[in-house]
Amino acid sequence: MELREIIEAINEEKQKVGGIENVVWLAAGGSYGGFYPGHYFLDQEAKKLRSKNITSNEFVQAPPAFVGENTVAVVCSMRGTPETIEAAKVVKKLGAATIALYVDESELTEVCDFKFVYDSVAVDSSDFSKTNAAYGLKIAMLLLDVVEGYEHVSVALQSFEGVDSAYRQAVTDIRTKAIKWALQNRESKSIHVLGSGATFGAAYIFSICNIMEMLQIDSPTVNCCDFFHGPFEVINEETSVFLLVGEGGSRSNDERAARFLQEFGGKKVFLLDAQDLGLNKFDSKVSEHFNHLIFYPILNNVFMRELAYQIKKDYMTRTYMWKAQYN
Repeated sequence: MELREIIEAINEEKQKVGGIENVVWLAAGGSYGGFYPGHYFLDQEAKKLRSKNITSNEFVQAPPAFVGENTVAVVCSMRGTPETIEAAKVVKKLGAATIALYVDESELTEVCDFKFVYDSVAVDSSDFSKTNAAYGLKIAMLLLDVVEGYEHVSVALQSFEGVDSAYRQAVTDIRTKAIKWALQNRESKSIHVLGSGATFGAAYIFSICNIMEMLQIDSPTVNCCDFFHGPFEVINEETSVFLLVGEGGSRSNDERAARFLQEFGGKKVFLLDAQDLGLNKFDSKVSEHFNHLIFYPILNNVFMRELAYQIKKDYMTRTYMWKAQYN
């Protein structure tokens, strides 16, 4: 079934209990961050649908009271993370309709009502309009259109057709800057990552999955708005800061952070602007919702890899993951 057919089938079934009222996004780590665009879209655009993005084990231990028969749960795990499978079981018992996003079949795809395979963001040959984040966003758009109506649905869905080519052009355009950034940061012990609005999910994954998990470098993630409520006190000429400047309503917040950093920061302040990645070529009515789909694969596949090369780090090595017992 196509995504719209799945959403329409769920919507029809849920009419028996009063219709779809809530959407929960369940995943862990990078998959959790990858749901940020879909959640952010509904948070911004929906008037009635409630959306909550919650990491798998938090949901297992403390599911929100609103989750029940009027809920759609979108659950993502590349290969079947145990706590995400458990989250799918819990949300299904609570009466929610479940959609699994996956790369490899696992118990997750057995538990969920519907399943949809996606392309990994870390594979260069992937179609970047078909990653987990892209499908999450498309599901959110379709849910809004089916349940409430979404006036920009046609241009939004058509915009996915430009994602892969925009990403590939951005790779070419940004690589030299990425090499310079990596050279400047090969000795850095900490890299602060800033973003806001629709870019915050990409900033979060860049910190926790790329810089901390893959490269084992400390990396706080800070919202550009909250930057001025504490975090800016650590800024000096030696502080390494990576700032995402996005398209959309929160761009002015990113630009305010940029002005401060350009005045008080040093050579290790780096700005990655959505306009340099081609986001301004998307229709302005929907462009902010496509920030993540271009930003994150660039961060993962260009900036993280260039820094790994400069510090001579095999980014597939881990200290604890897959080794230590933490369940």
